[in-house]
Amino acid sequence: MSSSTTFGLTHAAQATSTAHESIQTPVKSVTPTDVMMTDAEKTDNRPLPNIDVLMHAVEANQRAAETIEKDYLYRSMWTLKELDGHGGVKKTETEEYDVFWIEGVPVHRLMKKSGKELSAEDQKKESERIDKEIVKVKEKRRKADEKGKETGPHGEEEVTVSRLLELGRFTNARRVEWNGRDTIAVDFAGDPNAKTKTRFEEVIRDMAGTAWVDEQDRTLVKAQGHFLNSFKIGGGLVVNIQKGTSFSMEQRKVNNEVWLPAMVEGQGDARTLLFFNLHGSVQGVESDYRKFKATSTIVPVESTVPSTPPTK
Repeated sequence: MSSSTTFGLTHAAQATSTAHESIQTPVKSVTPTDVMMTDAEKTDNRPLPNIDVLMHAVEANQRAAETIEKDYLYRSMWTLKELDGHGGVKKTETEEYDVFWIEGVPVHRLMKKSGKELSAEDQKKESERIDKEIVKVKEKRRKADEKGKETGPHGEEEVTVSRLLELGRFTNARRVEWNGRDTIAVDFAGDPNAKTKTRFEEVIRDMAGTAWVDEQDRTLVKAQGHFLNSFKIGGGLVVNIQKGTSFSMEQRKVNNEVWLPAMVEGQGDARTLLFFNLHGSVQGVESDYRKFKATSTIVPVESTVPSTPPTK
């Protein structure tokens, strides 16, 4: 499983950084106790699947979904709101991307900024950025292959379910209806004493939250979580995410064949590199899924759940 598409909490955390690489944004804390039990959950006595077996099935299905996703093009719209010292909205920015795959690499091409199309010069710069990104990812993959390491779509080292279970625990499985479908909700808590090998594993170890898995398709459909401790890279100069940072994500079934991103959101305080400071919120909404055909034409497809994320 790639770290950019790892199910549950890691999926949500990476989805934010992958779709909008310049943003590392926290949200208010949501804990498993905030998730209310439904009447169906209280009265359903059907046996629940083994959690470890369920998560390994999710991992296998996520790999298959990544292959199918390469046939799709969709629009991703990100809205950033910066707050002032009194909690009022100081500034709002929007960016729209076309998301697709080139040479096995997922690409986010900026199409609009604050509602305006890019100029010819900016379009050229965006194309150059994408070309460099593809070359960089392919080189990372080549080096990893030489070392016998398996990598994800962006060339990052993969975090398998087996490794995830060494960094924390999935517990409290229960059946919950979501968007008219049965899901298995499980809570995750990282083990603060677990030994980590990479910075990303440190992120996983310091997270807690809940993941919802579609019972029939064995696929992640929703996740939310938060950081148990503050997280810094480079002494806080590169990345600084405060304790309580949280996030959520949802997926929807598209064309009755694959679950793809529907929404990622977060809010709070963060700092990325020396020049980026944020106090506010960010939301990414994915829509307008289209499928590439062999003729290079693009056709619209239907999703099996509403394209607009459900009201929180």
